[in-house]
Amino acid sequence: MKLNLPTKLSLKQALALAKSDGRVNILDGSVRSGKTYIFILRWATIMADPPKGGNFVIFGKSTDTIYRNIFAPIENEDTFAFIAPFVTYRQGAPTATILGRKVDIIGANDNRAESRIRGMTIAAAMGDELTVLPENFIKQMFARMSPPGAILLGTTNPDSPSHWLKTEYLDRLDQHPNWRYYHFTLDDNPSLSDEYKDSIKREYTGLWYRRFILGEWAAAEGAIYDMWDPAKHVIPWDDLPRITNMICLGIDYGTQNPTSAILLGLGEDHRLYAVDEWRLDDTNRGQTAWTDAEQSRAILNWLHNTEHTPNQEDLQPAYTIIDPAAASLKVQMRQDGAPPILDAYNPVTDGIRLVANGLKSGWLKISDRCQGVIKEITGYTWDPKAQAAGEDRPLKKDDHSLDALRYAIATTERTWRRHVTTHHREK
Repeated sequence: MKLNLPTKLSLKQALALAKSDGRVNILDGSVRSGKTYIFILRWATIMADPPKGGNFVIFGKSTDTIYRNIFAPIENEDTFAFIAPFVTYRQGAPTATILGRKVDIIGANDNRAESRIRGMTIAAAMGDELTVLPENFIKQMFARMSPPGAILLGTTNPDSPSHWLKTEYLDRLDQHPNWRYYHFTLDDNPSLSDEYKDSIKREYTGLWYRRFILGEWAAAEGAIYDMWDPAKHVIPWDDLPRITNMICLGIDYGTQNPTSAILLGLGEDHRLYAVDEWRLDDTNRGQTAWTDAEQSRAILNWLHNTEHTPNQEDLQPAYTIIDPAAASLKVQMRQDGAPPILDAYNPVTDGIRLVANGLKSGWLKISDRCQGVIKEITGYTWDPKAQAAGEDRPLKKDDHSLDALRYAIATTERTWRRHVTTHHREK
C-alpha cells in the first residue's frame, strides 16, 4: 500500500515504518514522540495485504484507551484522511472494520484478559501501552500468533528497568532475531514545535521526566512527589480564590486505619484546589472503631455544616468518589443522601502521575486545611521490593489522605481537564 502523507517523517519514523517487518515490532520512548502515529500507518499497510489464516486484533488497557489513542486520531487528524473513510468503529464496540476487514478490539485491564484470546489464532495484532498490560495476556498473544507471517506491532512508554518486557525481551534482542525495536525521543517527531516541547518538558519531573521526556527505563526510587515544596504548593485557606465548581469529595475509607475526605474544587484562576479535609484517625477516633453509619454521618455533617471556602456559602460537591473496595460505606452514604457516588478510578501509578503533573505544572494547590495531605506527602515513597520485581508501587504506609486526593483528581479528569491543563500550558 502506497502512503501519500501530508506531513514529513523524521528519519527514525521513516525507518520504523519501513522496517517494522519482524514477528514482533516494538516502539518505545518519550510521550508525543510519534510512536502510535507510525504504527497506525504501518497497521494500514498490513490491513491492505494481511497475513492469512487468523484473526486481526487491536488491544490496549481498555476499549476507551484504544479509542482515544488509535481511533480518535484516525477520525480527527488530517494525517489519516487517506484511511479514515475505510475505518468504521463505534467507541466501546468489540469489533472494528478496517479496509473491509473485521478487527477484534480487546481491552486487557487485568489477568483475566488472557482468557479473551485463548483459543484464537492471530495473524496480526497491534498493542497500545504494552507495559501496563498483564504479562500473561501479552505472552498468550505471542503464543496465538501461529500463521505464517504473523505480526505484532506494540508501543510503550518506558517503565521500570526490571519490567518483564525489558528484562526478558528488549535486553535480549540478540536472542530474538525476528524482533524489531526502535527507540523514540521528542526530537524524532518533526510535527512538534520547540514551544510545545519546552512546555511538555516543564510538566514532568523526577521519575516521570526520565521516563516520559528522556525516554529512559528508570527505576521508581525514593520520594514519589519529589517536586513537593510547601512554599509553592500550599495556600492559606483564607487566600483561596473563588471556587467556580466544587467538583467532588474524594474519600479513602478505613476502619482501623484513618479515613480521609478531600474536597476538590476548580478555582476561577483555572487551577485545582484541595479545598478542605475531614479526617478520622487516632487523634480523634477514641478507643473504638467507628461504624460505617457513624463515619457517614460525621462526613456529611462536616460537608453540610462547615464553611469550606472563605468567600462562598453552600457550595456542595457534584460527586462523592469512594475507594471501590469500600462497598459498605458506599451503601451507607447513599442511604444517608450523599452527593451521587462514583467508584474511584484506582490504577495507582496513573493517579500518582496526574497529581505529580499538577504539582509540577502549578495547576494543583493544597489548602492548609488539608493537613493529612501535607503531613503524608513528604514520606510517600516507592516500594523497593516491588521495584525489584518490575512493578511501580508505593509503600502502603501513611497514604490515606494522598489516596483520597488521588481518587478525587484521577476520577474526575474529564470534568476539569479542559479547564485546567490547556490554560496553564498557554501561560
